[in-house]
Amino acid sequence: MIVGVGVDLVDVARFTRALKRTPKLRERLFAESERDLPVRSLAARFAAKEALIKAVGHSTEFRWHDMAVVSDEHRNPGFAVSGGVAAALAEIGATRVHLSMSHDGGNAMAFVVAEGDAR
Repeated sequence: MIVGVGVDLVDVARFTRALKRTPKLRERLFAESERDLPVRSLAARFAAKEALIKAVGHSTEFRWHDMAVVSDEHRNPGFAVSGGVAAALAEIGATRVHLSMSHDGGNAMAFVVAEGDAR
């Protein structure tokens, strides 16, 4: 059963300018494991985090590092969640979170589906 859906689109050039303007932004938004990726990949991960917020329906008690984008053994993306993010997902009954990301033509996007067991 789907308990939340979120999508987000990021302009990579605009995101690049934001990172240059605010050097600490990379550290604030991304877990250490994410920081050394190319900017277009960071933009997609930022879109993923924003899409997750939309799927949950709020960002109360969320910290950016509590929703790191990770890859499984097949390179499929997903989230490693903790803290307020994990609590909010549990609150809406989400037991699985599906993530798809892409970047093309100067844009990065992400789509998130939060799924839970039928209640």
